[in-house]
Amino acid sequence: MIRILIVDDHDLVREGLRTILEQEAGFEVVGEAGDGQEAIREARRLTPDVILMDLNLPGGIGGLEATEAILADRPDAKVIILTQYEQREYIKRALRIGAQGYVIKRSASRDLKEAIRTVFQGRRYLHPVAADELVEIMTRGESLEEEDYEKLTRRERQVLKLLAEGKTSREIAKYLGVSLKTAMTHRTNLMAKLGVHSRAELIKYAIRKGVIDVERPE
Repeated sequence: MIRILIVDDHDLVREGLRTILEQEAGFEVVGEAGDGQEAIREARRLTPDVILMDLNLPGGIGGLEATEAILADRPDAKVIILTQYEQREYIKRALRIGAQGYVIKRSASRDLKEAIRTVFQGRRYLHPVAADELVEIMTRGESLEEEDYEKLTRRERQVLKLLAEGKTSREIAKYLGVSLKTAMTHRTNLMAKLGVHSRAELIKYAIRKGVIDVERPE
């Protein structure tokens, strides 16, 4: 039995995925999560075999950040990125942090089921779009590393996402449970590391790196 955790911020999407997967022999949906923090908690509590992870999650922890945290805690976990996004930055970051699969939401349900079985067996599964992008990356001699983003601590990445989503320093401090001074220090440090000097520049950077969705900021 393959035990699956579904992570998506839309209730209807989670319900639809659960219905599809639970009709398949050998699949068991053991839990759901609607944001990155909940995903980390549920992955630790339930220890699922496979995690279906959406990218654009609300709050300070997106799908890729949640994936990174889960894999740091459980390196044996198998994470499949299940998203509508086909941009190279998303694919590069997903592969870099160790996601085992990358599936586009418009794929047929049989492709998702195949992806789950494939990663459960310890192999990688990439949607043709993602596979083509990976070939292009390798052909161009590009690296999967993101040196500037890697300069940031995990907390600075949270602050980056929240700032790019339009949160004030006071709101960020409340969300993270830290003092206003600490939140402002994180903001100053991350902007210095990235070489940006305004919120507008920071938002452009966050969009370019796939930290936030330009079409649907939270």
